[in-house]
Amino acid sequence: MTKNQKSLLLFFFLAGLWLLWSGLYKPIILGLGLASCLFVVWLVRHLDTVDEESIPAGLTLGVLPYWGWLLKEIVVSSLQVTRIVLSPSLPISPTLVKVQSKARSQVGRVIFGNSITLTPGTLTTDIDEHGVVSVHALTQEGAEGMAGTDMNDRVARIERHRRAAKGGAA
Repeated sequence: MTKNQKSLLLFFFLAGLWLLWSGLYKPIILGLGLASCLFVVWLVRHLDTVDEESIPAGLTLGVLPYWGWLLKEIVVSSLQVTRIVLSPSLPISPTLVKVQSKARSQVGRVIFGNSITLTPGTLTTDIDEHGVVSVHALTQEGAEGMAGTDMNDRVARIERHRRAAKGGAA
């Protein structure tokens, strides 16, 4: 993707978000929104920060099904944590486990770590430079489930989709 294409993509992304979040479609407001989006794109180009990390275009299509899957996992985990917390015996066994991320990029590792934290009962405490993710789990079973996690495979699949969209090796 060229710098101009990335800038155009950034402009449309910002304009779309602005239109969604503003909710006001009067000419003066639309003009100010257009001006602010143009200013941000100009600033980003001027600072030379338009790159693959700031505008991960190849990530968009691969991440949409992942969000649906993650939402389902959040609901299932919420129900499990609720059952544990409401149990009279409170069967918790807090555990810290280390999981090797299958993602190779920083973006992939951050997606993996944030997904773990979003899932109730687990919390990412650290991601080292080699992609080892430290996870605090509410129960021993939850910690053991992190070792062969489907989440890790799905994040790696998003990353492969992203590399393929950029024309790299899949």
